[in-house]
Amino acid sequence: MTQGSNISTGAEAMVRLLAAHDVRHIFGLCGDTSLPFYDALARLDHGMTHILTRDERHAAYMADGYARVTGRVGVCEGPSGGGATYILPGVVEANESSIPVLAITTDVSTTSAGRFPLTELDQDALFRPLTKWNGVIPQAGLMPRMVRAAFRAMSSGAMGAAHLGLPFDVQKAPVPEEDIWADPRFGHFPSLRAAPDPADVESLLEALLSAKNPVVVCGGGVVLSGGEAELQKLAETLDLAVCTTISGQGSLAEIHPNCVTVVGSNGGRSSTREVVDAADLVLFIGCRAGSVTTERWRSPPPGVRILHIDADPMAIGANYKTEVAICADARLALAALNRVLEDSGETRAFGGAETAAKAKAAKCEAFLTLAESGDKPIRPERVVAACNRLLPDDAVVVADPGTPCPYFSAYYELRRPGRQFFSNRAHGALGYSMGGAIGAQIGRPDAKVVSVMGDGSFGFSVGEFETVMRLGLPITFVVFSNGVYGWIKAGQKSGFEERYFSVDFTRTDHAAVAAAYGLKSWRVEEPGELESALKAAIATDGPTLVDVIAQPLQDAAAPVSEWVA
Repeated sequence: MTQGSNISTGAEAMVRLLAAHDVRHIFGLCGDTSLPFYDALARLDHGMTHILTRDERHAAYMADGYARVTGRVGVCEGPSGGGATYILPGVVEANESSIPVLAITTDVSTTSAGRFPLTELDQDALFRPLTKWNGVIPQAGLMPRMVRAAFRAMSSGAMGAAHLGLPFDVQKAPVPEEDIWADPRFGHFPSLRAAPDPADVESLLEALLSAKNPVVVCGGGVVLSGGEAELQKLAETLDLAVCTTISGQGSLAEIHPNCVTVVGSNGGRSSTREVVDAADLVLFIGCRAGSVTTERWRSPPPGVRILHIDADPMAIGANYKTEVAICADARLALAALNRVLEDSGETRAFGGAETAAKAKAAKCEAFLTLAESGDKPIRPERVVAACNRLLPDDAVVVADPGTPCPYFSAYYELRRPGRQFFSNRAHGALGYSMGGAIGAQIGRPDAKVVSVMGDGSFGFSVGEFETVMRLGLPITFVVFSNGVYGWIKAGQKSGFEERYFSVDFTRTDHAAVAAAYGLKSWRVEEPGELESALKAAIATDGPTLVDVIAQPLQDAAAPVSEWVA
C-alpha cells in the first residue's frame, strides 16, 4: 500500500482484488508496461503463486487447462503490444469453450494514447469480439467495479473469457481502500446457477417419455456444471443411451453401461453414429449441436424430435427446430427432471444399455485389430491401447488437434466421470496440449497428467519445456512423430485427389530436444518396445517424453468420418 492507510495504487488494488476473488495462481510474463503490477505482486502478502511462462499464448493455455480441472477462474497476464496479440489464441479458445479465463494485459499510459507510443494498440477493439466481457480501465477509481464485473460475467450464465486492459498510469494512480472488496464465489464457476422453469421441466419430461427410442447427447455443459451424478441417475432410471461430444467426455464414465461414447465427425465411429441416426428423439444437454457433433447437421437427420437443455439461450434452436427447451444450468435442470420423474413413479426403460453395448462392441472390435498390429511406423491405435492399460483412473490426458484428438477421443477409455480428458475443440490451434497440461498439473498436482501432441504441435510449444523443468512438473509428453501436418494432408488425400502441397517437413529428434531441456526421454520405433517405454515414462518422478515414430494420418484409419467417406 502507498503512504496513508486508506489508499492503494492501482497495481496494488489489482493484486488485492484478484486475491479477494480466491485466485490462487497467475500465469504470465512481464513487459515494460507491467512493472508496477509485478512490483505489487512482489511486495504484497497475497497468497497467490505467479507462474512465469515463456510466452503469453501458453500462459493463456495454462490458465485454460487450470480452470478446466479446478473449477476456478484461470488468470493469465501479459504486457502491451506483442504480449496482447500473443495472448489472443488462448483467450478466444477459452471463450468459445465456455471456460472462465481472465486475461490481464497491461497497456501504455492513458495520457500517451494517440501519440504513437511504443506498443500502443486498441486493446478494447482487439479483445471485444473474442470475449464475453471486455474493458480497458480508463481510471484507477473504476478498477474495482470493472474487476468485479469481469468475474461475475465469466463465471455465470453462458460462461466465457474476459479481458482487462491495465494502463501504466492507472497502475500508479490511487484507489480508495473501501472500494477494494470482492465476492469470492465469482472466482469459481458456475457461480450464479439459473434454475429451470418447473413448467418447462414437466414439458420436457413428457416429451422424453413419449419417445420410442430417445438418445441423449451431452456437450461440455454437463461437466462444467458438475452434473455428472444427476445425468447418471437419469440415464439409469430410464435406461437411456448417452452419447457425448469430445468436450462432453466425462459426463458419464465411458465404462458405464449406458455410455455410447463419442459421436460426431471427429472421434465418432459408424457404430456410435448409428445410435443417433436411429433415434426418434434427441435430447441435447449443454451442447451447441455444432458441425462436428452433428456431422454437419446430418446426424440426427431431419425430422427427428429435438429437446435441448443449455445455459445459453442462443444455443437453443440455433441449428435444430426444438420441441421443448430448458434454459438453465445443466446440473439444476437434470436434478429437477430427476425429482419430477421420481414423483411420477414412471418405470419406463428404453434399452439404452443394450444399445450402448452393441455400439461399443463394434467400435472395440475394429480398434483392437489395429491396436495389436506390429506394423511400422507404429499405428496410433497401439499408443492409445497402451495408455488404456498403463494410466491410472485419475489420469488427466490433454490432447492436441491432429493425430491425438480423434484417436484419444475415440479410443481412450475414461473409467470415471468428470474432467479426465480434454482438447481445444473450439478453434483447434496447434500447440495447446503442452500449456493445457501444465495448467492441469498445477491445478491437480496429485494426478498423473499426460500431454499428447503431434510433431507439428511440438514445434509450436517446445519452449515451454523450460517451464516444465523449472517447476519440476511430472508430466509425461507423448509425441506422434510423422513429419507432416497430418490433418491437412489427410484432407488433401480425401478431398483433393491426393494433390499434396506444402504439408511435409523434416522429422525432428524430439527425444533429443527434450533431453536438452533436461527431460528424461525415449525414442520408440519398434512396436514391441512402445509399452515398456511408456511404462517407464509414466513411472518416472519427473518430466518425461516418449517420441513415437508413428504412422501419418493420411495413411491411417483415423476416426474422422469425412476421410472414411
